[in-house]
Parts: sequence; C-alpha cells; structure tokens
Amino acid sequence: MQLEPTLNRRLGVAGIVFMVIAAAAPITVVAANFPIIILSSSSIGVPSMVLAATIILLLFAVGYTWMTPRVPDAGAFYSYVDRGLGRRAGLGTAAIALVCYVLLTVSMTCYLGVQAGNLINLWLGVTPPWWLISGIMIAIVAFLGYRDIELSAKVLGVVLVLEVIAVVAIDLGVLFSGDELSLKPLFPSEALVGAPGLGLLFAFLGFFGFEATAVFRNEAKDPERTVPRATYIAVITIGVLYFISSWLVISGLGVDTAVADSNAAPDSIVIALAGNVVAPIFADIVQVLVVTSMFACMLSFHNIVTRYLFTLGQRGVLPKRLSDVHPKHLAPSSASLWVTIITAVVVLVSALAQLDPVTQIYTWYSGAGAVGVIFMMALTSIAVLAFGRSRSTGSSDGRPPAGVVVAAVLGGLGLLGVLAISVSNFPVLVGGTVESFIWGGVLVAVFIGGMFLPGRTSVEQAALVEARAAHAEPSDIEA
Repeated sequence: MQLEPTLNRRLGVAGIVFMVIAAAAPITVVAANFPIIILSSSSIGVPSMVLAATIILLLFAVGYTWMTPRVPDAGAFYSYVDRGLGRRAGLGTAAIALVCYVLLTVSMTCYLGVQAGNLINLWLGVTPPWWLISGIMIAIVAFLGYRDIELSAKVLGVVLVLEVIAVVAIDLGVLFSGDELSLKPLFPSEALVGAPGLGLLFAFLGFFGFEATAVFRNEAKDPERTVPRATYIAVITIGVLYFISSWLVISGLGVDTAVADSNAAPDSIVIALAGNVVAPIFADIVQVLVVTSMFACMLSFHNIVTRYLFTLGQRGVLPKRLSDVHPKHLAPSSASLWVTIITAVVVLVSALAQLDPVTQIYTWYSGAGAVGVIFMMALTSIAVLAFGRSRSTGSSDGRPPAGVVVAAVLGGLGLLGVLAISVSNFPVLVGGTVESFIWGGVLVAVFIGGMFLPGRTSVEQAALVEARAAHAEPSDIEA
C-alpha cells in the first residue's frame, strides 16, 4: 500500500524555542505587562514574582518532559491527561485546549489591529478600522501557517531576536544611565506588599506559550530529546530575561514612583523610559516591535491550535480530514486552513457585535483563555503523578524517579495555587463579575461537553500508527 505523506520532521531545538518564546511576546510583556504587574500588585517586588513563576514552571516542566518519551503523541495536555486520568478527562482537556487557544489567538488578533492602527495614525495621521488590519494579519498568518513549519520558525526567529535585542538595549540603557541602581525591588519582602497574588498571576501569564513545546513533537528531528530541551531552555530564558529586566525597568522608573507612574500611564511608561535611556527614536522602535511581537504571538498560537486540530483529527475526535498532510509542504495545512476560518469567523462576529477590541474582546477572550490554560497545566501535573503510579516497577521504563515525583508534586501545588488565585480574581481578568460567571460557565460547559466526544485513546492511536508503519490495516488492530 502507498503510505500517506508525513509531517516534515526537521524542526530542531532552536525552531521550537522560537515558536514558544515568540508566543510569550517578550517585548510586549516588558513594555505592557510589567506596568500591569506593578499597578495590580501595588508593589515593586516584580522580580520575586517572576522568580516564583519561573520556579513553579520549572518544577512543572520536570514531570511534563518526563512524559514526553512515554507518550509519543503531539496532543500535549490532551494526550498526557488522557494517559494519566483517562479518556473522558483527556477529551475534556482537548475541548478546553481548543477553545482557550482559539480565544487567545483571537484576542491577540484584535489587539494587534488596534496597536497597528495606532502606529499608522502616528505615522500617517489616519486610523484604519481595527478589523481591517486584523483581517490582513489573519491572511498573512494563513499563508505562513499553511506552509512548512520551518518558514514560521524563521519568521518568528527574526522577530524574536529583534525583541530580545530591544529588551537588552533598554536594560543596558538603564544600567549605564548613570543613575544609582536600587536593590530594593530584589528583596523578597517587597513582593509581599500590596496584592502579591494578583502580581504573581500576571507574572505567570508572561510565560504563556512555553507549555506548547510538545505539540510540535511530530515535526521535531528527535522529539524525545528536542522537546524536553526546548521546554527547559524556553522557561529558563524567559525567566532570566524577565527577572533582570523587571529589576532594571523598575530601577529606571524609580523605586519610589514606579507604582504611581504605572497607574498613571501603564501603556506608555516603559516606552517613554526606552526613549530616555537609549535614544528618543528608540521609543518609536519599541512601539513598532510591540506590534511585530503581537503578530509573532498570533502566529505562534495559530500554529498551536493547528497542531491540536491535527492530533484530534488523527484520533477520530474530529473529522479525519484535519489530519491531512500537504504533499508538498509536509505540513498540517488542512488543519491550518480551518484555524484561519475559525479565527476569521470569531473576529467577524465580534466586530459585527460591536465589541470593543481592547476592553471587551481582548479582556474577555484572553482572560478566559488564560484561566483555561492554567487549569490544563494543573490537571496535567496530576495526570503525570497518576501515570507514574500506574507504571510497573519491574519494567525497564517503570515509575518515575523520586526527584521527578517530588518536582511534579511541588509544581502541581504551585499551579493549583495559581489556579486558585486566577479563579478568585476571575472578574479582574474578564472585566467584571457578570462576565466572570458567563465565561466560567462557558469553560465548565466546554470541559464537560468535551468529555463525551468520540475518539481513540492515546494507547489505541499509538497502536494504529505502529500498525500503519508496518503496512498493516486498521482492522488488524481491532481484531
């Protein structure tokens, strides 16, 4: 029998790292998220909050990467929960993953339309409709997503390098500005001032995207080694960059005035700082990079949703056509096309409903999506422990070492804590109490509804893939 085309498996560690760190949008976090952390927590202890988030995610990564060679599937959260907690929980997780990453994609698409429009107005004096710019961005992402994943990796690599250079330039500008640097933001006691839980939550959101390393395993050269390495490199790189930058940015703003200034102008205070410590024109450069950073984030989330659809098509949870591989690009082009259609429809409906692209679309969709991702991470930590307990102690690939168990337990407790903070502050994330009840109900309904979807378990899928590779028919397995 003639074998179907398979995905291009040339993606290395660097390519995956570019994908996931681009989703975290470093320059956007530094320019826009740092002031939000400061004002929401009423504290300058942001470095300690970033450090706490880094430690929690590194502990989570220990169990997450331990699962990688033992669950050879690109479903990530879905596959790991499936193997650890059962088919129903896995399908519920799959449904949550799809909805939440689509929400994050749409939220960034709409916000990008606004930010790019502001930039055009600054340069040309005209402001095109945000939905028109968002539509153009959707078309560009559709082109990149339809083709070989390496093309996306190259584009994201260029954008990410420029982002990191800009962040480092701001850091060096503060460092060599001649002003005395304060160590006060580094004191752990400063992180306990004000509302540390809310600050930790927003610091945690700055890492979003790293958890998707496993969804690219079908396109990785050596997934058993590439995916774990990319996961650790992504978390450590983001953590170190944010830790140092948050300290220097707060020092540049002034430890005594950073909270008040962040409350007064959260959207421009870091951009103004960049112009002061580097050069006036650098403020304009940072504004441009914030827009390109949002585009990179949008493309990254598009690719993540595409891989989920592709995997669910393989499993029979969704139509098999979604698992088609393009014969020339060797990419999940069919799934990518459907992600484009879904994104475009949600953006169009949101625009026709006259929702504000920032205060409603971005706030609601990103807030609900963020809580869903945190929930999936906490559930995955529990699944890792359950999967480990189910392994035979006598097998060559038996139960996880004690260190993995301890890390998974501590990481899971940390994630449950972050989830509790998220739920208690859900009205803040989605813009109101009524909205929090509506979106909370949506997420619960999606998870419960997903539990009753059809489809094969990861064990059945692995057997099917193995049989096909040996030129066997699916009926051979069922027999």
